[in-house]
Amino acid sequence: MATPLSADAALKALKDEGLHVVETGNWRTHNRNHVGPWGPANGVMIHHTGAYSSEAGMVGLCYNGHFTLPGPLCHTVIGKTGKAYMVGWGRANHAGRGDSRVLAAVKAEKDLPADRQADADGNPHFYGAELINRGDGRDPWPAEQVDAAVKWATALCRKHGWTEKSIIGHLEWQPGKIDPKGFSMNDFRARVRAALAQDEPKKPTSPAKPKPTAPLFPGTGAFGPGKVNDHVLKLGQQLVAKGYGKHYKVGPSRTWGEADHRNVEAFQRAQGWTGRDADGYPGPETWRRLFK
Repeated sequence: MATPLSADAALKALKDEGLHVVETGNWRTHNRNHVGPWGPANGVMIHHTGAYSSEAGMVGLCYNGHFTLPGPLCHTVIGKTGKAYMVGWGRANHAGRGDSRVLAAVKAEKDLPADRQADADGNPHFYGAELINRGDGRDPWPAEQVDAAVKWATALCRKHGWTEKSIIGHLEWQPGKIDPKGFSMNDFRARVRAALAQDEPKKPTSPAKPKPTAPLFPGTGAFGPGKVNDHVLKLGQQLVAKGYGKHYKVGPSRTWGEADHRNVEAFQRAQGWTGRDADGYPGPETWRRLFK
């Protein structure tokens, strides 16, 4: 049970799954919400259209509906070449009344019972795709079309965190329906299960910043009274960074001074050193510990 996706969220999910999406008319706000609820969303339903004259004509019919059944007649029409035409978003006249026990199984993501009654309205609860096919057993199902339908169902299930058990065919919902005719819904669900097992495309992440390496120790001759160089400045800056810069009145500089001496001594004593090991002049170990 979930709040239906917004039009923007659904569009992004479908495109992220790799669908070729075609937006039709005012599909984002084209719905039947004024006659009843839209949601909670519980699953997706697969249909075939039945007889058709052309792809464009069927897209138009599913968008507009007809005098006995106003449109939209589904949310997405999937053509023979795999194009996914968005024709509505919200409550749509596609599922009709079906078996409440099937709805309960979909909600629980359990195996479906046989549909024997029509005592529940499916229009609030299912996303619907109409696959263009005559449904006479002779009209072929191109691989591109079925692939697109798998992506469509996968995208919605992935976005909601559903498994393939949230997918049904119209024939599994309403007694007397035969759609989709020409392929097995169990096989279709197996394909969605395999697709869901694959990770979503991951956004590139910034590489981890490498840890700075300690500069090479320049030697004891770089430090002491009268020494002026970049090593003295780098030493003072690292002492400050480590919290041992309290004797600087202005800040570290390239010129060695008494403040440098006293700050180095404080750092050395903090290591537990005494005597000559804490004489205020950096040696290799003082340098290594400062920069680790």
